[in-house]
Amino acid sequence: MPNLRDEAVCIRRWDFSETSQTVSLFCREHGLLRGIAKGAKREKSQFSGGIELLTRGEILALVRKGRDLATLTDWNLLEVFPALATRLDAHRAGLYMVDLIQHLLHEGDPHTRLFDELIKALRGLAEHETSSRAVLRFQWALLVEAGYKPILDRDANTGAALFGPEGSLAFSAEAGGTVLAGAEGGGWRVRAATVDVLRGLEGGDKLESPIGQEVAGEGRLEELDQSILRASRLLAAYLRHILGQELPTMRHLFGLIQGR
Repeated sequence: MPNLRDEAVCIRRWDFSETSQTVSLFCREHGLLRGIAKGAKREKSQFSGGIELLTRGEILALVRKGRDLATLTDWNLLEVFPALATRLDAHRAGLYMVDLIQHLLHEGDPHTRLFDELIKALRGLAEHETSSRAVLRFQWALLVEAGYKPILDRDANTGAALFGPEGSLAFSAEAGGTVLAGAEGGGWRVRAATVDVLRGLEGGDKLESPIGQEVAGEGRLEELDQSILRASRLLAAYLRHILGQELPTMRHLFGLIQGR
């Protein structure tokens, strides 16, 4: 029985019995792992009273070939994110991000960069970053890692260069990116500023100032925040299309998303 030691975030947990838990973990080097922690809820167990949702720790597990669940033998708690317990928007954002991982990734498929992006997002929420910014960056990283990176530099249907007046852009979930509005299968109309935010992410922008412009007072920052929120909702709608369903955590975080 090979031992598995890794850093992990608990993304789901269930009570198995009065003293034991089953958990789903997102491991940095091993991807998704489901396991049982026997006696985890005992006060003097190796699990310090249980593995809590949305906490980071070091896990030791026994993996048996042909078994659905690994046997977890140790959990060393490394980090908690207090904002998730004190801010409703942060709590909903955290649940949404790990829900996406649970539904879009496959067990045993490692995504080291995405794990690091999840930790960065949870820490950002703990440092009072807005949930729309943290979630936008994470959604983008997830789409890139899962092979669904949106096409933004050309028409996703035809491959032609995008041009035209303000309001001429749209986003097609079926085509996987930007298209000209009004074309067949044109998708959801989007503002140029929303696309600019996504293009900035593609280029490594940290969302600290308006894309390609200097910050010019509170009005400019508010405008950027609105563009970030629209971009985050757009990627959520795109993920809804990819998954073929709207996750309850998506509705709790964004409300009703019509198209984008």
